Amino acid sequence: MKITWLGHSCFKISHNGFAIVLDPYQPGTVPGLKDLDVEANMVLCSHSHFDHGYADAVRIIKSGAENPFSIEKIHTYHDDAAGAKRGENIIHVLEADGIRVAHFGDLGCPLTPEQVAKLGALDAAMMPIGGFFTLDAVQAKEELSKLNPAVIIPMHYRSAHFGFKEIGELSSFTDLFDPALIKKYDTDTIEIRKDGQKEVAILKLMN
Repeated sequence: MKITWLGHSCFKISHNGFAIVLDPYQPGTVPGLKDLDVEANMVLCSHSHFDHGYADAVRIIKSGAENPFSIEKIHTYHDDAAGAKRGENIIHVLEADGIRVAHFGDLGCPLTPEQVAKLGALDAAMMPIGGFFTLDAVQAKEELSKLNPAVIIPMHYRSAHFGFKEIGELSSFTDLFDPALIKKYDTDTIEIRKDGQKEVAILKLMN
């Protein structure tokens, strides 16, 4: 299974010739990011905000490949007030050939024990870390400690070149981990395998 980071919280997940894009952003909305130029068989959005729910950014194709994914939706909140501030958020769990990954959208609240049980053993977790609109770095690490995924892919943060000014930088998250776990990629794509090694994967923005 391949996971490609397209910027912000947008990813393309591909397996056996079938591709799903998660949380595409509207053109011109995320500072420093180019408009999306991507095609896929399916689009999934965690919520309807402009930087996560613009399905029209994705060209839908019919590749002829069968959908190998089972898809589970876990309903959470975009804030710490049961949705009163920013509404609901959906965690998408995708599984194919025994490989299980989760995209946490704009998670803004702690996971309940029931939600942790539903998420199960994850081979990869795409987690927001920037704070203000979502969990911050410390909160994200705390939730990830409940799940113990093999690969952690941080998202929804800012750098000197992209991202909302209100949210935190990547270093606020990576500084919380043993440096030996941090793996920086020279590409935007990582291949997820069953029982892969533990790492915090920093993908390179290529768009």
